Amino acid sequence: MSLAYKYRPHYTVEDYLKWQGDWELIEGMPYAMASPRPLNQYLLNELGAFLRNVFLQEECSTCKVYVELDWYVSFDTVIRPDLMVLCGEIPERVESPPQMVVEIVSPSSRQMDEGLKFELCEMQGVKYFVLLYPDEKMVKVFELVDGKYRKKLDRVFKLDGCEVSVDFLELFSNFEGRR
Repeated sequence: MSLAYKYRPHYTVEDYLKWQGDWELIEGMPYAMASPRPLNQYLLNELGAFLRNVFLQEECSTCKVYVELDWYVSFDTVIRPDLMVLCGEIPERVESPPQMVVEIVSPSSRQMDEGLKFELCEMQGVKYFVLLYPDEKMVKVFELVDGKYRKKLDRVFKLDGCEVSVDFLELFSNFEGRR
């Protein structure tokens, strides 16, 4: 074991709550969050609005969309997914796994989104994990099956009794038309 790893600090939620700026804390290790790009923000807003509208139209009143909200996973882990869907009673502080987590992948967040957050969400039992790649105009969708993520080929999500279909490619094309 390296000395740097052996003596690295281990932070907790209590420490995290005192920090200024945008951070995530995973198993005691802080990670600075990069400022979002305009394309990422556009996709995030469009997807959030789309899901909100579907939940209202389908009378899925138990599910809500949250953008950049902290999820307190444990005493030493807090992440802020780009978007998450929570169903049921929403507490003051999110401590239970969301039904869906969406991360908009940029060059600076790729390793974190595809690695740490993917594995963390899988371990915590998040039903759907979605990676949007704006630069490649691509999406990867995973569904939790028997405790492991498996690639999901269709874009239909079953959330608390509601069925939602999302055309992610339309989100990309809508942005291209506004440039």
